[in-house]
Amino acid sequence: MDIRKISIGHDYKSSMNYLVGQQVLNGDYTIHLIKKSEDAGAKVFIISNKNEVLLWKEFSSSMPMSFEYNISF
Repeated sequence: MDIRKISIGHDYKSSMNYLVGQQVLNGDYTIHLIKKSEDAGAKVFIISNKNEVLLWKEFSSSMPMSFEYNISF
């Protein structure tokens, strides 16, 4: 499934949110892909202005996570 947003933290209201398309690192990179890991964690990939894709953040399954998926009707 296509993940649109991930929220990391114990309290959903104050969690850290990462959204595909969100600019990060002073606007030099954009969140390109959020993917579940094999161990039930998550990985956040970013893309540079030069189209270089990099793994930016990785969260273990011990972190509370909430996923939001793209839905097409």
